[in-house]
Amino acid sequence: MAEDRILEDDLHIAETGEAEVRPDDRVDDERLDSENRLKADYVSAIREALDAGDKGTAYDLVEPLHPADIADLIELLDRPDRTALIAAITDLMTGDVIAELNDFVREDLMEALPPEAVATIAEQLDTDDAVQLIEDLDEADQRAVIAELEPETREAVASALAYPEETAGRLMSRHFVAVPEHLTVGDLIDYLREEGDLEHEFYEVFVIDEFHRPVGTCALNWVLTSPRNIRLTDVMKRDQTLIPVTMDQEEVALMFQKYALISAAVVDDAGRLVGQMTVDDIVHIISEEAGEDALLLSGAGDGDINEPIRESYKARVRWLLANLLTASVASSVISQFEDTIAAMVALAVLMPIVAGIGGNAGTQTLAVTVRALATNQLTASNTWRAVRRELSIAALNGTTVAVVIALAVSLIFANVQLGIVIGLAMACNILIAGFAGVFVPLTLQKMKADPAIASSIFVTMTTDSMGFLVFLGLAVASGLVS
Repeated sequence: MAEDRILEDDLHIAETGEAEVRPDDRVDDERLDSENRLKADYVSAIREALDAGDKGTAYDLVEPLHPADIADLIELLDRPDRTALIAAITDLMTGDVIAELNDFVREDLMEALPPEAVATIAEQLDTDDAVQLIEDLDEADQRAVIAELEPETREAVASALAYPEETAGRLMSRHFVAVPEHLTVGDLIDYLREEGDLEHEFYEVFVIDEFHRPVGTCALNWVLTSPRNIRLTDVMKRDQTLIPVTMDQEEVALMFQKYALISAAVVDDAGRLVGQMTVDDIVHIISEEAGEDALLLSGAGDGDINEPIRESYKARVRWLLANLLTASVASSVISQFEDTIAAMVALAVLMPIVAGIGGNAGTQTLAVTVRALATNQLTASNTWRAVRRELSIAALNGTTVAVVIALAVSLIFANVQLGIVIGLAMACNILIAGFAGVFVPLTLQKMKADPAIASSIFVTMTTDSMGFLVFLGLAVASGLVS
């Protein structure tokens, strides 16, 4: 049958000169730009159709799109247009579309739907996607939706929700292929052909013992190329990476990266196989964690343009207020040198340069340190080597920048002594920045806090206050200002 279909496809291409485009392909390149984003004029055409109440045109425009692109389209629209579009394309709002939606947009949509509608959508999804859909709901709504699920799905979702957030237990797929170790390759092939309820997409088969513990894996290419009479135990790969069900998602992602995994078994406390993680889940986790760390460094909260204004305000304002307090430290340093600054206006002109360059140097070191901590490149075993490395880089950078700024200031202000003072201050502040950029995140981690959270505020406070103190202090100590 498959061969006949291939021959028919070849004949069709030969006769028409082009391949048939099937509805399942959902591709419409004319509506996407080179970066696979929806074109502005296409989005405008949908808005116009919705404003005119022309649901048929809106439906026809959206129908050929891939579910991921439909999700992107919904996110691009304002809330009233989203509601109108969803009403116009109800039968296109499949579980695949819902799963691709931004968290805030999906949560807003789910809250507007009755529990039975949410349950219907969840039934269309893999367990891990269904869990992600339901976990964002209020506890009462969660119970209402779970009650509407089919018994098998209900049990799987409830079991997943029992694990902490962002752990393998929440994210794993409970659909996998596992067979007992006594089978032969022929037995396995027959089973895969005859079983009607297999996972729709898998990369390897898990081999388990009598206690349901994984003892090895068989890649599909091994199965297809091995003689039928060979026992699985003779061809399976015994060395496997097992993921504890309570492992944090970030650690799971690091394991996939380190060992170049495509899929891996998830085991419970007794070592029994309970699920699997696949590389497509990991891509999402890596993207999510990288974005989260970058936003935490800036204190910008979730940093999502779909996040409600009130939540964004609450996430950002507390760090701005904290920054206000830390900035007062630098201001208090300056206030101690009012007479010095008044006696030589050039000091006021040059002060922002010392603080600004020091802040940039600290941010560079901070970014490297936070990333190293996040990827386990920096641990207790190599902390001092990393510190020495960053201080060495800071010393080299400080010397280079100090020479340049010293020469420039000496020429511009015709004052060699001022050039030497700012050069020394710059070198010292960059060295301080390197020290702070390493020790602030290390200290936060030691205190069991996320090193990405607000580290930049404390590093900036250090480089600003110490930069002003060193620069103005050297100006007084050198006799530059009497």
